[in-house]
Amino acid sequence: MPDRRPPVRSRVAAAPDLGQTMTVSLIAFAILLGGDVAWGASDAAVTKAHGISTFGELKYPVDFAHLAYVNPDAPKGGEFSMSWLGTFDSMNPYSRKGRAGLLASAGYEDMMVGVADEIGALYCLLCETVEYPDDRSWAVFNIRPEAAFSDGSPLTAEDVKFTYDLFLAEGLVSFRAVLSQYVESVEVLDSQRVKYNFKPETPVRDRVQVAAGLPVMSKQWFADTGAVLDESRLEPGLGSGPYVLERYDINARIVYRRNPDYWGRDLPINVGRANYDRIRVEYFGDASAALEGFKAGAYTFRNENSSKNWATAYDFPAVQDGTVIKTELPDGTIATGQSYVFNLRREKFQEPAVREAIGLMFNFEWSNETLFYGIYGRIDSFWENSELEPEGPPPPAEIALLQPLVDDGLIDASLLTEPPVGAPASGARQLDRANLRRASALLDAAGWAVGADGMRRKNGQTLDVEILEDSPTFDRVHSPFVSNLKALGLNARLNRVDPAQYTDLTRNHQFDMVVDQFPTGYEPGSGLQQYFGCSGVEDVFNSMGLCDPAVERLIEHVMAADTRETMQTAVKALDRVLRAKRFWVPQWFKDAHSVAFFDFYAYPKPLPPYALGELDFWWVDETRLEALKAAGKI
Repeated sequence: MPDRRPPVRSRVAAAPDLGQTMTVSLIAFAILLGGDVAWGASDAAVTKAHGISTFGELKYPVDFAHLAYVNPDAPKGGEFSMSWLGTFDSMNPYSRKGRAGLLASAGYEDMMVGVADEIGALYCLLCETVEYPDDRSWAVFNIRPEAAFSDGSPLTAEDVKFTYDLFLAEGLVSFRAVLSQYVESVEVLDSQRVKYNFKPETPVRDRVQVAAGLPVMSKQWFADTGAVLDESRLEPGLGSGPYVLERYDINARIVYRRNPDYWGRDLPINVGRANYDRIRVEYFGDASAALEGFKAGAYTFRNENSSKNWATAYDFPAVQDGTVIKTELPDGTIATGQSYVFNLRREKFQEPAVREAIGLMFNFEWSNETLFYGIYGRIDSFWENSELEPEGPPPPAEIALLQPLVDDGLIDASLLTEPPVGAPASGARQLDRANLRRASALLDAAGWAVGADGMRRKNGQTLDVEILEDSPTFDRVHSPFVSNLKALGLNARLNRVDPAQYTDLTRNHQFDMVVDQFPTGYEPGSGLQQYFGCSGVEDVFNSMGLCDPAVERLIEHVMAADTRETMQTAVKALDRVLRAKRFWVPQWFKDAHSVAFFDFYAYPKPLPPYALGELDFWWVDETRLEALKAAGKI
């Protein structure tokens, strides 16, 4: 069964590099190490460094030659091709308007970027160094003099300030809230130096990363075109990244080409990366058509997200004769938090007992055995597959954070003594009778009585639950869930719409339940506000519309943590409270990438722990490619 792949969202703090799948918080605490210490006129110590490490020393020194996990001799050339489902009508990934094409943000770069073998570290990309005082009341980014946009025009401090002003005025609501919360002002010191002044009341930990995580856009391009950020348009804009848009056919394909004049191609951070001449995305209307397209050679790399396909569909001749490699590669990243999500903006879902009862009707064990060929594990935590997942009753350090919330009536006292709320276990039959009885008791107590027709009503209204979906691949999961909900007396149904409708309905919060994901991070910070905070209620990230005072206070503790230990304690306490809110029905995850590709791709061995990197640091082996062509295999 598939992992959910939602419509491409506008990037705020995106994966730090093209195609990198690890979760790296670009809004996190910063301690800059490995640099020089200078002294300003006020005699305050100022650190000057090439990178940021949250709670420790940077892995890579200032004079590193290349990242440890890349092949520095990887050849440039060839094409990477992949599939995507649905449609697109825009190439602007920074607006809620329109449905952006996949990888539409590939042409933009941030001031600093993360790496795939180190948690909590960012390294200068557009900047050469960053400076900050001990109190981190400001940060100065020293922009590389060679930094340039893809048309060859210089990237300057004026462009950085322009981008800040643009996102502050037109960015997503939650992003504007974070930006305005942290940044007092931005100053252009000269053409290559830009200074961020931070508000003194903000957590020190997040300040530098708020600035470092902004993509940089061309001020001149916006002036010449009259474009705005918050609009749907097919012109992606002018960025500085290694790839530029070459062409597109609406709802059919998108092709990006490597810019041969890319300004940063020789930087140590980029050695062995961005190796393809072209990246091609083929769009398909449904998953079955996409799989058949792969078999026919319409594209050449597939990250399979259907357990049924993985177990049964890869017996075609190209796999049998070795033309296509089918393999599993390790995935050390935190699970995505894939789940059914309730829309808490709707009154019928305000009662936790109602949400708990509905959650009891999803039978993961039966689904995994019957539908998924037993390949998945169950998600319990928002930090599943990491050391940040809490276990057992909370220890004293967590209790110290949770007790005030109990005292203020914000959470139940059971959170102080019980293990964290877990996903309910079910039996081997699709409809687990024990869970049905538990769910019935919860709804009875909440006033949803069963009538003579078997339907539950409260104040004369049935309990209607609609699952909104745009992919037929999910039908075989949703349908048994809907059937179980009907057995509980709910007026349940699956509403499958086309991708454009799905985008419109979800962005306007017109749904009961959807499948969504909640990527977190190993060192989370202000980004938590977008997914779980009140400032994100109107955005696409906080799909459930969660605005909870206990969650807000714990997010503040996470953001204010100044050691790894205090951060981990706060995250575990937050996870306990998020799970107790029961706004999700967690689904499944797999700690491996299930990939199939034509045997002309190569990758470093071993792979880094936090990225598959197929778009980042894989490459085309021309000898193998020519051999396949000569044999008529491709």
